[in-house]
Amino acid sequence: MPTSNLYPDTLGPGDAVGEGDAFVLYEFLPQELADTVFERITKEVRWNKMMHRGGEVPRLVAVEGHILQDGSYPIYRHPADESPPLLPFSPTVERIRQHVENVLREPVNHVLIQHYRSGADYISEHSDKTVDVVRGSRIVNVSLGAQRVMTLRTKKDALANPNGNTSDARFRREEKRTVQRIPLPHNSIFVMGLETNAKWMHSIRTDKRPASEKTDAELYMHGERISLTFRAIGTFITSDENLIFGQGAKGKTREEARPVVRGGEEAEKLLAAFGAENHQSEFDWEANYGAGFDVLHFRPNQ
Repeated sequence: MPTSNLYPDTLGPGDAVGEGDAFVLYEFLPQELADTVFERITKEVRWNKMMHRGGEVPRLVAVEGHILQDGSYPIYRHPADESPPLLPFSPTVERIRQHVENVLREPVNHVLIQHYRSGADYISEHSDKTVDVVRGSRIVNVSLGAQRVMTLRTKKDALANPNGNTSDARFRREEKRTVQRIPLPHNSIFVMGLETNAKWMHSIRTDKRPASEKTDAELYMHGERISLTFRAIGTFITSDENLIFGQGAKGKTREEARPVVRGGEEAEKLLAAFGAENHQSEFDWEANYGAGFDVLHFRPNQ
């Protein structure tokens, strides 16, 4: 599938992205899978609407993962009023997961799947929240369907160009923040290390250009895109959603599992930590997350 660069300062395969621990690959899946994967996932996945601060996010979402023998499953917490239920990896998603692990050479046990129904759907600028992400692991985004551009920007507290490279035409300054743009066509994979996640924010901006101004890559699958973000998660919740344990919880082992907290003061504290991670290039993980949080949902006025 050919790609199109909307900007002259884009990055692609072979380029160092972010802090150098991120990269993109094209033609990731074998052709026989790539040809049918979009339709398969569209049919297999149980799509949900997700709410944030009382409003519907501009895309459909689903969550799948590896369920442990005792029924416990990985939980990835981020600023949403309530996350969709986690289901076991569906057959096609499981095949993709295996290819992801072949690239990473490390396991992933959780995927957030998002359906961008048109160029009007988007995700705002953010850094992934790492309270539950296994420390030292990497985050992987697989793109299927229409090409969209991922925009990376250094955080506002960073220098204009943390790499000190002001002559490289692929970088440009925008309000003193370094910008990188990575086109993500069908069957591409973007691997992001946690150092890049710490110092850069990323987004998929709206693309409301008329179809006449878009390329075949951008119109593929009628302009719809599915992204699958795979992570290694170290926090778990029991099947009845009553107990939580692991890296991001107060009880670090199954034996130390504690009751789930729903909203309230602990939710406010975790949301404050999320905000700090979004804006601080030198975010102190231990100081903000180390003691753990047992809160699950973040509903407004709760």
